[in-house]
Amino acid sequence: MKVIEHLDKAKNPLISFEIIPPLRGGDISQLFNIIDELVKFKPPFIDVTSHAAEVIYEETPKGIRKKTLRKRPGTIGISVAIKNRYNIDTVPHILCQGFTREETEDALIELNYLGIENVLAVRGDDKGYKKPIPAGKTSNEITLELVKQVVEMNRGKYLEEDLMDAMPTDFCIGVGGYPEKHFEAPNLKIDINYLKQKVDAGAHYIVSQMFYNNSSFKNYYKLCREAGIEVPIIPGLKILTSKKHLTSLPRDFFIEIPEELAEEILQADQKHTVDIGIEWTLKQIEDLLNFGVPAIHFYILQNVEPVKILFSRLKL
Repeated sequence: MKVIEHLDKAKNPLISFEIIPPLRGGDISQLFNIIDELVKFKPPFIDVTSHAAEVIYEETPKGIRKKTLRKRPGTIGISVAIKNRYNIDTVPHILCQGFTREETEDALIELNYLGIENVLAVRGDDKGYKKPIPAGKTSNEITLELVKQVVEMNRGKYLEEDLMDAMPTDFCIGVGGYPEKHFEAPNLKIDINYLKQKVDAGAHYIVSQMFYNNSSFKNYYKLCREAGIEVPIIPGLKILTSKKHLTSLPRDFFIEIPEELAEEILQADQKHTVDIGIEWTLKQIEDLLNFGVPAIHFYILQNVEPVKILFSRLKL
């Protein structure tokens, strides 16, 4: 079932999760152990992130060696495994960064054959490696172009325009939103204008970047609606569990940690930071549900324990 169908049919706000594939050579059973815990909360869909190749430097006896490696392959396989093993819809992430349009088309064809109905279109992080595009191939530089490619396939139009009787796909397309604006956007208004272009091109719903100040999301929601964006907007949350998050999250995701939360974390013992993060997220959830959000999306990655504690305290 498509994400938007889940949202339309839901009588109460939904809960969804986002996980990452294991590192290259990792054991998928560890990921299944995480999902075994998540299914207890009855998520209608689970997102599986995708990762392009990146440049890695290794020190060897002969000096520093540079190599290119995709650390976390397996998005398609994991998405299908989850769907078949748990009967939960999955949302594999599809990237611009590190893939040609031809590779993207092949991936979408595979997902379509395998019964996956949802994708999240994202540009992808810049990991210091720009994949050379072979002669005769093309690439999507921005998410808008990627959304358009998926929409074209939904219409039965493939890169080889002379295909006879090409069958259309039927993907539900999600895109990301940034309540505190994308770090490359000059301001929030222009960022929302870019978002509207993706929706106008055919994106069906929006999942927000994580945030810790609900007023940022509410303002973002209001500005999106004023801009004419009418698709569902799902807030994304991540439980803050470590003092290190005070620096790593703003650095990696370009978000702001509220002063009240940061001070409480800094003054507490490390063993109490998880409880502080959980209590903060519980307050966010209560406020967001009162605001009327259609769902809440949790960035789990590979740490499920804080979410288990949170749900044991959450009264729905």
